[in-house]
Formats: sequence, C-alpha cells, structure tokens
Amino acid sequence: MVIVAEGAVWLLRPRAEPPEPAAVEVADYFEPVAVERAEDFRRGQLALFAGGLAIQGTLLGALVLGRPAVAGRALERVGRRRVASAAAAGAGISAALVVATIPVDLWAHERAVDAGISTQSLGPWLADLGKGAAIGAGFAALGAAALLALVRRLPRAWPAPGAVVLVGVSAAFSWLAPVLLAPLFNEFEPLPDGSELRTEVLDLAERAGVEVGEVYEVDASRRSTSLNAYVGGLGPTKRVVLYDNLVDDAERPELRSVVAHELAHQEHRDIPRGLLFLAIVAPLGLVFTREAATALAARRGADPGSPAALPGYALALGAASLGLMIPGNQLSRQVEASADDFAIELTREPAALIDLQKRLAETNVSDPDPPAVVSFLLGSHPPAIERIGAAVARERVSPGPAEPTPP
Repeated sequence: MVIVAEGAVWLLRPRAEPPEPAAVEVADYFEPVAVERAEDFRRGQLALFAGGLAIQGTLLGALVLGRPAVAGRALERVGRRRVASAAAAGAGISAALVVATIPVDLWAHERAVDAGISTQSLGPWLADLGKGAAIGAGFAALGAAALLALVRRLPRAWPAPGAVVLVGVSAAFSWLAPVLLAPLFNEFEPLPDGSELRTEVLDLAERAGVEVGEVYEVDASRRSTSLNAYVGGLGPTKRVVLYDNLVDDAERPELRSVVAHELAHQEHRDIPRGLLFLAIVAPLGLVFTREAATALAARRGADPGSPAALPGYALALGAASLGLMIPGNQLSRQVEASADDFAIELTREPAALIDLQKRLAETNVSDPDPPAVVSFLLGSHPPAIERIGAAVARERVSPGPAEPTPP
C-alpha cells in the first residue's frame, strides 16, 4: 500500500521544479525568543495530538477486543433493516470518538487561546465542535451503511467498488462543501463590484489563467488570527475566499502573494491531482482495511458484514490512513513549493512571500525550522525557513524587487 502510494507521489509530482532553496539562517529572519516560544507551543500541541490519537485508538481497540457481538445484536434490534443498525453504529462510533477526545481538544484550544492564535471563547468553540460532530456522525452513518452493504454483497471484492465510491464522494465534497458546509461555520460576503481589492484579485486570476465565479470575504477573525485565503470549489462553485484578517492586517504585496499561491493550486489542477492520488491509493488501502477488519472480526466471532464489525473497520481504516498520510504529505509539500514558485513568478514579488512567511510563522506561533522527522511525518507544507530560502533562490534566478533586510 505504502509502496504504491510512493509511486503515486512520483507520478503526480509537479513537473516544473522550483529552484533549490537557498541556505538561509533562522536567526536572520526570526528573533530567538519567538523561535523558542514557537518550539514550546508546538511541542505541547504535538503531544496533545498524539494523545488524541491514542485515546481514539484505545477506544476502538476496546470495542474490537471487548464484546462487539453483544453491541451488534443490540444495534440490530434498533430496526428491522440491517442498514438502519449499521447507520446507527457508524454514527455512534463517530460521536464516541469525538466525545472521548474532548479533554485533549479543549486543552489544545485553551493553549491556542493563550498563544493568541484562537479568538474563540468556550461557548462558540463548543458550538463549532457540536456542529462538526453532527456532520461527522451523518457522514459516518452513510459510510457505515454503504460499507456493510458492499461487504455483504461482495465479501472479498468490495474494496474495488468501495474505492470508486470513496473517490466520487470526495469529488462531490470538493464541489459542494463551499456552498453547503462552509456557510454553517462562517459568514461569507461578496466583495462589492468595482472595488479595488476585488478588481486586483480578479486581475491576478486572469493573469494566472484561472476563471473564478466570485470573490468573497469570510469572517475568519471570529475563530482565529490566521492570515489566509483559498480558492475553493469545482466548476460553478469555484470562488476566491479572503480571510477578513488578511484583508484588514496584511500589506497589499502579502495579500497578493497569498492569493497568487492559492490561484496556483487551481492553475496546476491540484484538486484533481489530489483526487487522482486518492484513486490510486484507495484500492490497496481498502484491501488492507478488509484484511485487518476481517481478522479482528474472526478473532471475536463477529460477522464481518454486521454492525459488530464496524469498530474493527474504523480501526483498520484509521491505521491505513495514518500509513498513507506520510506519502500524502510528501506530495503536498511538493505541490505547495510549486505553488509558492508560481506565486513569485506571477507577482514578481519574492520579498512579499518572505515577509508573508515571517508573519505567518509569528501569527501562528509555528516553528520556522521544525525537526526533520516532524516535517517528514506531519508536514503538509514546507517549513517556513525552507519557503523563505526558496523565495531567495527564485529572486536570484529571476531578479525582482530587492530582498527585505532581515531584522
């Protein structure tokens, strides 16, 4: 499974490779006290992340190794149809995983508030958690019902159609999430026609060769201090979304750099690239899930097609996802580096990207140069110091505005 995923990374990597990042020193761009604070904060958050995974794994393991047959029979009495009991089991497992990790999630949130990253008080945070849990439970119910229907109909061959369904659902999610799910958590306001900012964003999109339907500002400040933007959706739902923090706090060159980076993902067709990666790795990922879940069900005498087997499927699918996360992040880092290079070529402002990376690292209290093993396992983006080095290297290859003087 992992070997095939690594092959997919090689196959789908961006063909236009940016220049090798220049060797730059962290101390030239970040104050030592800020780096020390970021290292301390991220170590704590990483420990809480690992703790959450351990809690979820332990809970699923207890359900698998406990008495799943009893739970399965109880669920099957919920309704006459096995689809209803499968959906109930899937929703219940999803909700239980959320509830079990509330203590560590709350701890991580409070640390983010203390660090100045999160702007949410406890009430709104719990409301968002509840909405996310309800949506997750709904998807889990549908997924569990579909999974067990496939397992009963195609006991050995279900991974193939399962992979097709998984890719199809992911594509539909990319298409519909901006218009159906995102408004449940934030308010989106279209930028006025003829406004200077909207005109500038659309001009960047035209120069990038990207068609966008609309430009929105989202009230991200109600949740965090992050500066960001994104180009979301597929086809008619495609739109540029600017965080209000970015609009209010960023210098205009920094804003252009963020928008150009996000437009690069559309120009490079990175959403279809991600779906293709999923299409390549999903079949073997589901084969792994089938074999592991079947073995776990047999160990406790449960029917692999019954709701009692669902904790085993969830545990196996989680293990497969963790294994595939490493090559997936490897591809993501290459894609993000390519988008940075595109942004510099589009804006001709490498200094803006350097200033942006400094500001993002400081605002997000992120380690600009984390340990290599952390970046390898968990980094979906290159470290800030590597992105700064890439901008310096691109400036040397294609000179633009002068490099900013380090602090």
